[in-house]
Amino acid sequence: MTDFRSFRASAVVLRHADWGEADRLLTLYTREQGLIRAVAKGARKINSRKAGHLQPFTHVTLQLSKGRDLLIVTQAETVNAFLPLHENLTKTSHAAYIVELLYRFSREEEGGNPALFKLLTDTLERIQNEESAWLPIRYFEMRFLDAVGFRPQLFECANCGREIQAEDQFFSATAGGVICPRCGLGLPNLTKISLEALKYLRHFQRSSYRDAARANPPPEVQKETESLMQAYFTYLLERKLNTPEFIKQVR
Repeated sequence: MTDFRSFRASAVVLRHADWGEADRLLTLYTREQGLIRAVAKGARKINSRKAGHLQPFTHVTLQLSKGRDLLIVTQAETVNAFLPLHENLTKTSHAAYIVELLYRFSREEEGGNPALFKLLTDTLERIQNEESAWLPIRYFEMRFLDAVGFRPQLFECANCGREIQAEDQFFSATAGGVICPRCGLGLPNLTKISLEALKYLRHFQRSSYRDAARANPPPEVQKETESLMQAYFTYLLERKLNTPEFIKQVR
């Protein structure tokens, strides 16, 4: 018979906060259970063995036991510390963005999503290793939207269902996709989307990362796709994310 009072989990530390006199409250995204919170006892003590393993963005293997109210970290082992994410403020800001997105769309103990967990760890590694974070982040956004059930409709008009033609279009956060010019004349709250920007978003939606990595859009298209995705996430969450402002300040 399995003892569910104690279990192992593969996790990424999303955030931490002081708890009591010497403990740390962790928000974790785990492969097995999704979003959970746990207390690391004594993690703020100078001689704590756990502290170094429990920094934000760190990929860890944890042994967790059930406490009276919260899970308790009994063992921690680092799988990947992603140290460059802590040493470079630009990389820190981009890692913080994907972590905030994941946190905002997650509910505690809604169940594990191994594919989403892999997307998270792969994206942290890409931000760590690649000179520009534009591609890793846009790819993460498109695949993340698939995972959380808000895949934008990019190949047919989200209003009339006709196939999108090779011309500039509109995007509707409300309708969850692209609106053709014919429908766009009479609908409110639309954003223009260029053919070039749409081409890249479609590419990321249906390609492996290896294929997506060939993309090299000009700066104006990068800016357009970033603004479009921010507006879509703001609509879905009914609030602005905090980290895009942080990214702007770092820039």
